[in-house]
Amino acid sequence: MTVPSAAGAAARARLPAAMARTRVVAVLRAGDAAEYSPVVEALLRGGVSSIELTLSTRGVFDELPVLRRRFGPAVELGVGTVTTVREAERALGAGAEYLVTPTTDHRVIAAGLAHGVPVVPGGFTPTELHLGWSLGCPAVKLFPAGQLGPGYLGHLRGPFPDMLVMPSGGVAIDDAAAWIRAGSPAVSLGGPLIGDAFRGGDLRELTARAARVTRLVDEAAG
Repeated sequence: MTVPSAAGAAARARLPAAMARTRVVAVLRAGDAAEYSPVVEALLRGGVSSIELTLSTRGVFDELPVLRRRFGPAVELGVGTVTTVREAERALGAGAEYLVTPTTDHRVIAAGLAHGVPVVPGGFTPTELHLGWSLGCPAVKLFPAGQLGPGYLGHLRGPFPDMLVMPSGGVAIDDAAAWIRAGSPAVSLGGPLIGDAFRGGDLRELTARAARVTRLVDEAAG
């Protein structure tokens, strides 16, 4: 396998704007993407405006343009669980503002970056994380982060002091601040934030959780 050469600092993509500003990414998984809209609205009311729509949900490519028309620039919509170049291309064609992957695949990364769209690739080991970073991504995703905890970032900082690592998978709301203090540019939360919102849960409670995690990361960032 031929891997593209490392990108220089000047060539590095920027972190998606809302992700960098709010430091929280909401990861949405549902039976069908048609269920997304009221949940996105509830998250937005709580201050979470960077939303990852996962391809493990049916209908994401069809629903993404609908959501973009409804929410406009108030919400930053990315597509996650991207594992193939074809999926990356379809996501870009539907209007994805960033891509998130569960693995470090240089072909998928190149597909996004070539279109000027930030890619946050997933990895677990130092080798995987550094590969994604070396290809010019704005950050890399530690997945599943809940198995390691924020202390893992301290170990990574020794050999990779500049690498930005965003945790995802098993990150609880109460853990979010510790990840930010450890140096993460943002935290990615699925179940602990979304809760029962796709199972008939009270969306006001979702808004309250969103507001809480936003407050915690803001305080941690100082």
